[in-house]
Amino acid sequence: MPTTDASAESFPEIRDAVRDLCARFPAAYFRAIDAQRAYPEAFVDALTRAGWLAALIPKAYGGSGLGLTEASVILEEINRRGGNSAVCHGQMYNMGTLLRHGSPAQKAAYLPKIAAGELRLQSMGVTEPTTGSDTTRIKTSAVRRGDRYVVNGQKVWISRVRHSDLMILLARTTPLAEVTGKSAGLSAFIVDLRQALGNGLSARPIPNMVNHETSELFFDNLEIPAENLIGEEGQGFRYLLDGLNAERALIAAECIGDGYWFIDTICAYVGEREVFGRPIGKNQGVQFPIAEAHIEVEAANLMRYDACRRFDAGQPCGPQANMAKYLAAKASWEAANACLQFHGGFGFACEYDIERKFRETRLYQVAPISTNLILAYVAEHVLGLPRSY
Repeated sequence: MPTTDASAESFPEIRDAVRDLCARFPAAYFRAIDAQRAYPEAFVDALTRAGWLAALIPKAYGGSGLGLTEASVILEEINRRGGNSAVCHGQMYNMGTLLRHGSPAQKAAYLPKIAAGELRLQSMGVTEPTTGSDTTRIKTSAVRRGDRYVVNGQKVWISRVRHSDLMILLARTTPLAEVTGKSAGLSAFIVDLRQALGNGLSARPIPNMVNHETSELFFDNLEIPAENLIGEEGQGFRYLLDGLNAERALIAAECIGDGYWFIDTICAYVGEREVFGRPIGKNQGVQFPIAEAHIEVEAANLMRYDACRRFDAGQPCGPQANMAKYLAAKASWEAANACLQFHGGFGFACEYDIERKFRETRLYQVAPISTNLILAYVAEHVLGLPRSY
């Protein structure tokens, strides 16, 4: 199998350790999980025990204290070994809101337990059925009543609620008609799902094409202690934006892992598969799409590292993080297409895992953040063009 990653030797100790862990969960494991529409509990537990999901939690709270660059390598390797980081990546970046804006008491209460695996913070409740990506228009309300907030409303496409103990919730604390700025009036809360589910919060699973554990949430007078407000009331949207660059760089790394998996898989196959008396890998019609996909994955990889480097240095990285996610999602999808196409009918067979990975990597052109929104962001904030929405 060819070496396709120019940065394959970067962070070798992390890569080797993650590969060793992933080797205990081969393709057959994820294939069975996908067929059963189940959740890979054993895999996520192993990652947690090894400390990989606590990579971004500071050592003072029991985490690994690693940078975003190292965290991205962890998720890349999971996907490159045939797994799917989407089952657990929220544990890496959702806690960022708490880490950067939570009170000392909140961080002391939650972060050590998250790092130790005693609590899972896999979920973030933001998206709503009628607003989609227009986050500033969300309607779910949180009204202060004494020492509690009462929440009413609805969320959709909220991931891993059924496998999480905590959720970061974005809700409206000031009615939209009363806010002075477009992003004002939204607040962030810590929701204890163990207490909330069945006591004002209900979840309806949404079956979907990628076995992505996601739900529609209904809030009916859910009470949240006022002490669970993160930071200042009305500043939740700003807190949310703080973590988006990290999320997009990490998702880019997952796409890059997928891209390398597809390229490694198809290169091995076309070198051996013979049709009309010759390996199909001799044909330029086969070679060129694979080579093009490889070039695009490599370019996305460089942008990923640039975004992570800037983030770890405390520098602005919005354009780089967005462009990394765009390039990586596009590159992994092109690699997936080539891999499926040149496997022919075998690419549709579950036993080859291509159809599963094909479905999984397609998601990243839609979420988190669609490619069109990234194009709109670059047009406005990088090129200085008029706002389009």
